[in-house]
Amino acid sequence: MKICIITDDNAGFTQDEVNKLGIGIVPMPVIINGEIYFENKNIDQEQFYLKQNGGSDIITSQPSPGSILQLWDEKLKDFEQIVHIPMSSGLSEECNTAKMLAKDYQGKVFVVDNHRISVTLKDSVYEAINLVKKGYSGEEIKKILEESAFDSSIYIAVDTLKYLKKGGRITPAAALFGSTLHIKPILSIFGHKLDSYKKAVGMKKAKQIVIDAIINDVNTKFSDSDKNKELSYGVAFTNNYDEAVEFKKEFAKQLGINEDTIIMNPLSLSVATHIGEGAFAITCTKKLNK
Repeated sequence: MKICIITDDNAGFTQDEVNKLGIGIVPMPVIINGEIYFENKNIDQEQFYLKQNGGSDIITSQPSPGSILQLWDEKLKDFEQIVHIPMSSGLSEECNTAKMLAKDYQGKVFVVDNHRISVTLKDSVYEAINLVKKGYSGEEIKKILEESAFDSSIYIAVDTLKYLKKGGRITPAAALFGSTLHIKPILSIFGHKLDSYKKAVGMKKAKQIVIDAIINDVNTKFSDSDKNKELSYGVAFTNNYDEAVEFKKEFAKQLGINEDTIIMNPLSLSVATHIGEGAFAITCTKKLNK
């Protein structure tokens, strides 16, 4: 059976990767000063951060139903089924919208909610591609990915409180107090929830807390896995590539793994809208045993 895998911008695939893998990508809208932009179509990362740092009014939106349907219809000309893996339903309504739309496709489109984003979402796409190669149907792939939804962790060290305040995740008073004391929040994503994990004074301490958190998960949550063979790691960042490379090296050293096995991705613009530049994230995903 010919099955196409579709995800969205938040998985962090480059256009070269998209072409090589033969997957579909739903573009995520970013609205800047009332104008709609799509990453790598009419705006790139450098242009986005220039606008963000210049004080532009930036908000995010879910993809239009029309853009999803257009992509599905196009892919179904060449494929028998679609497995659509959007960002977590806990972070956007995109997943629920896609589920509703899929009802009219009579078993041809399977929307997966496996509660992931960024590198962990990318991991899910790779797993889905492998399952297709092994002969699984779209319905079976959806079931497998949703059953493994909670086999991942993400921790994010945020450099600025400005955008969390703007999004209403912290109060203006807390943002002012935190900025004065150079407090850096660490956020966690477990399954569908984005939560505050810890706080640190200074980014150096925040980055160490993120590393410690993943190492703790490796030794507890994923203790039945071989860290070198059965776990996938990622580092994500916002407009700080050189520092992220050094961060990846330090993480690999402390965990005792080869740094070349760690995936590196810039966080998508729809994520960067809410946390700003200078952030660092580490992800860990348990590989499927299929």
